[in-house]
Amino acid sequence: MAHRPRRRKIIPRKRKFCPFKEAGIEIVNYKDIELLKDYITGAGKIIPSRISGVSAPYQRMLRREVKRARNLALLSYTEGYFSPNT
Repeated sequence: MAHRPRRRKIIPRKRKFCPFKEAGIEIVNYKDIELLKDYITGAGKIIPSRISGVSAPYQRMLRREVKRARNLALLSYTEGYFSPNT
């Protein structure tokens, strides 16, 4: 007896909107540390756009400015990371 293929349940996803476009921000600046900290994890990684909802041009701008801020020591490479052996 042949089995019918199962139908997958379609779950509507909530559309993500770019927070920079909603706020009317045209350029991301490396000097705005409080804004940059929102897009960095505790381990110092940049949050990907699929999670944060930032559009591709703003994600590239954000990545460049985070790296600039780190290079100028305005932003640490690792925010709250510590070694478990210490």
